[in-house]
Amino acid sequence: MVNFNSSFFGRTIAVVQDFTIDEQIYLYEKTRELKYAIENGKSLDEFKINDPDFGIYLMFFESSTRTKESFRNAAKFHNVKLNNFDVSSSSFNKSESILDTIKMLYGYSDKSMFILRTAHEGVCRFLEEKISDYSSITSLPKAGFINAGDGKHEHPTQEFLDEFSFLEHKNWNRESIHIALVGDLFHGRTAHSKANGLKIFNNVTVDLIAPKELAMPEEYVEVMENNGFNIKTFSSIEEYLNNDSVSNIWYFTRLQLERMGDKVLDKADELRKSVTFRKEFMAKLPERTKFYHPLPRHSVYPVIPNFLDNTDLNGWDLQSRNGYFTRIVEIGLLGGAFGSDFKGEVSNKENKLSSDFIKNIPVSGISKINDTWKIGIKPVDNGIVIDHIGKGLPLEDIWNLVDRIRRVMNFNLRSSHGVFHTKDVSVFKGIISIPDIVDLDEKQVKMLSAISPGCTVNIIKNSHVVSKYRLSMPPVIFNFAEISCKNSSCISHKCNNENVTPYFRKSSKDKFICKYCSRSYSYNEIW
Repeated sequence: MVNFNSSFFGRTIAVVQDFTIDEQIYLYEKTRELKYAIENGKSLDEFKINDPDFGIYLMFFESSTRTKESFRNAAKFHNVKLNNFDVSSSSFNKSESILDTIKMLYGYSDKSMFILRTAHEGVCRFLEEKISDYSSITSLPKAGFINAGDGKHEHPTQEFLDEFSFLEHKNWNRESIHIALVGDLFHGRTAHSKANGLKIFNNVTVDLIAPKELAMPEEYVEVMENNGFNIKTFSSIEEYLNNDSVSNIWYFTRLQLERMGDKVLDKADELRKSVTFRKEFMAKLPERTKFYHPLPRHSVYPVIPNFLDNTDLNGWDLQSRNGYFTRIVEIGLLGGAFGSDFKGEVSNKENKLSSDFIKNIPVSGISKINDTWKIGIKPVDNGIVIDHIGKGLPLEDIWNLVDRIRRVMNFNLRSSHGVFHTKDVSVFKGIISIPDIVDLDEKQVKMLSAISPGCTVNIIKNSHVVSKYRLSMPPVIFNFAEISCKNSSCISHKCNNENVTPYFRKSSKDKFICKYCSRSYSYNEIW
């Protein structure tokens, strides 16, 4: 029976972090129980949704064999209404909206789940939001969404089966892991998912083995560093094996050189050689070493050559089979088959917006605007003065900020504005003086802080400053026509025509991360 009250029911797995560490451990424990039951002929009823009215849709917009077939068989296990959506013969070839299609399919079942592989990144997050809103109209329960791989972004269900395989190798000891990631780390979304997936271990050491052309993108290295991982980099397997500490867990990814352009293709042989295992390396491996690979291997240029298939290094065959077990459990969790006994931290994606970016500045006594160096600015008897706009930036950048504030906040009023030097004549700042606005509401303050962090707002009454506050970077930036994710593969990019509102959240290093594709930007890059 479907348990609508389970904390997992109707959830979305778009990225690894959609499950807390406690929830991931629960997933692995349930998978361990399921695998034991299957291999030992035990009853499997407790693991099944067992509801023929529960609609599960497989929607693979990119070709796939292993992931798609493991999900298809995992869904069949649950005795549900399985729909293998044929993208090639659908109206998507006529530029049909993915949201409209999902809405239509969602209405065909009392309960629904969608498993998608797409070239566009962030699709599951987008659909989670929109179908959740739509469910309030239809009165149907919310649908679950599972990301089976989106562009170069993430492949969370592959990560879950990988971590389950690592745990088996380590006899379920989560104290530490030392792992080597080898191959095309630039394009390999399975490698990217490990930036957060490996957090189930208390101490993590990651050796990144790739030439610079195939190196792990900086944003994922930054995530690993923020997670406290110990990271080392090597340009080749040969260089790696000559260092003092070699891991006994190796994770290979195939090379996707076709995505890298002619300059890289000219160096293809050299790049392949740097990350392909060779017979002469065997003697340098530690005991109990296992090689893993998300599969498929390249038929002509496999980074794990075929001569290793029948050796003890082969961990990839059992790893591949684990995909069936973990995906049964993922579907079961989101479908409400089990999970009511879970005890631990539950994922909470609600945005709790902090007001720390708005700082009240005490106004001592009676403060009066009387800065004689602000030549040309019209004094305000009653209104607001936005000061310190872009302080210290080049003059052109300050003027651009002043113009952006006026356009975005629709300050089409009588006012004065300009760029002026401070008491230090070598330092400039922008000022906007508006007599027809006597205060800013909360929404306007948030908007101003997003457009021009670092500025100050002065509320003027009877020619005196009665209140003053300084604005810093807000925790999120969204609902601005002027912002955009620059990743053309992101579902929020305008070229994809899905009318998705760009949304950025602040990271720990004053970068902003796209809510959908997780691409990291500096503040100025999103405007």
